[in-house]
Amino acid sequence: MPSLKDLKNRIESVKSTRKITKAMQMVAAAKLRRAQDAAEQARPYAERFNAVLSGLAQSVGGSDTAPRLLAGTGKDDVHLLVVMTAERGLCGGFNSSIARLAKTRADELLAAGKTVKIITVGKKGREILKRSHSDHFIDHVDLTEVKKIGYANAQDIAKDVLTRFDAEEFDVATIFFNRFQSVISQVPTEQQIIPAVFEEGEGVSALYDYEPSEEAILADLLPRGVATQIFAALLENAASEQGARMSAMDNATRNAGEMIDKLTIQFNRSRQAVITNELIEIISGAEAL
Repeated sequence: MPSLKDLKNRIESVKSTRKITKAMQMVAAAKLRRAQDAAEQARPYAERFNAVLSGLAQSVGGSDTAPRLLAGTGKDDVHLLVVMTAERGLCGGFNSSIARLAKTRADELLAAGKTVKIITVGKKGREILKRSHSDHFIDHVDLTEVKKIGYANAQDIAKDVLTRFDAEEFDVATIFFNRFQSVISQVPTEQQIIPAVFEEGEGVSALYDYEPSEEAILADLLPRGVATQIFAALLENAASEQGARMSAMDNATRNAGEMIDKLTIQFNRSRQAVITNELIEIISGAEAL
């Protein structure tokens, strides 16, 4: 049975931990507001941009002059997986859910005889996938020093991916991230970015004459579309990370409070038992006299 001193030290330790988790919860709440606003403001632009691209893609159809980013290489033997996670932990299942989705997809592709290449964005995802798929890593993007995600960060990643595509290093590229819904809900998402894929009915009505041609416009806009999709994914991830961390730290704070209550009850009972034993010894000694 722990001594009173041990119980008291443990209570103080848990109280210190509760202060830290509470502070982290408040910091995450402050960051969440900004990250959520950025993600929500980017959604209409990304959706409209994709709608324009979809309309142009429908006009081009299966033309032989369609850009390679739209038509693809004509095969799907080599797949590039861009896995976006956080640089830090203490955010519940945020990182593990993305890594699990990417791992499942990689295993499916490998089982089908495909070649898989992985680029990780964020240290935590790399640490998780390294245990099972380290042989497939080809690059890592470190955003540790980035305080606020900007379009330039997405452009750097997109430039690397597009350079590899032009060098015919892969046939299909897919990004993995968490789409933000609420503080307690982040949805692990898999999105193909090369060749470009558009949902049915997403495009605008093809009632326009384009100058220059649709193919020329697509050739210019598709690389920007890749960067836009990556940027939107990074913003969604940033908001999801702070939401997950806020929720995780709130749970940790409440759990610490419950543990303090239990330890305090145990401490009081032990202290009462010690006092009772001392009184019994005093009374027994007095009766012996």
